[in-house]
Amino acid sequence: MDQPIRIMIAEDHALFGHGLRRVLTIEPDLVVVAEVKDGAAAVAAALELIPDVVLMDVNMPEMNGLMATQIISSALDGVAVIVLTAYDDEEQMFFAMRAGAAAYFVKDVTPEELIGAIRTVCTGRYIVGGKLMTREQVQRWLADWIEEHTLHFSQDSGALTPLSTREMEVLEYLVQGASNKVIAASLGISQQTVKNHMTNILRKLGVGDRTEAAVAALRRGWIPLHDTRMPPPASDQR
Repeated sequence: MDQPIRIMIAEDHALFGHGLRRVLTIEPDLVVVAEVKDGAAAVAAALELIPDVVLMDVNMPEMNGLMATQIISSALDGVAVIVLTAYDDEEQMFFAMRAGAAAYFVKDVTPEELIGAIRTVCTGRYIVGGKLMTREQVQRWLADWIEEHTLHFSQDSGALTPLSTREMEVLEYLVQGASNKVIAASLGISQQTVKNHMTNILRKLGVGDRTEAAVAALRRGWIPLHDTRMPPPASDQR
């Protein structure tokens, strides 16, 4: 008999987490090996237990789910992360898949669809917007998403003001989805200083928010699409 699929649940809402466990343990080929309530604990438990699949919430204390996803997917190539979120947000899906997620679902996903997805990602395939993809197709989707969402940026105006070294460091963390608190702790500066750098970055790039800044950096090649070098932060309580 084949070994069951070992699943870890990272979810800070106990009711939803317990509901997931009940749904999953009905299936004879699925077993829940751990439940954790924050991103930092998810990373620690994944490194210790090496589950087959992690069901990852996004908004959690200590470290958000996207950052935890990036660390886990970078360190454990054989572990598939399925991001579960309350928000049907294409931008968040982009950052989840770029962080290394194998699939992205809104929390109103049916039990049957989620269970099917768990079995699918264990075969090395990905699910993006309900579509089954290979790793190469996901990379193409990421590149196309960047292209589509940066058409409004003036690439050839010549008016772009170069960022300082510190602003580039802040931008690298921003692209990874880090909060101001995490950026401040990682760089050893105050949160107010991070806010000041962020204001300058938005002004110099001519964009309106953090997401546009991140996409602009990726589109211009300042931050490699596959760059996952950012070290794990100490905390991310927002």
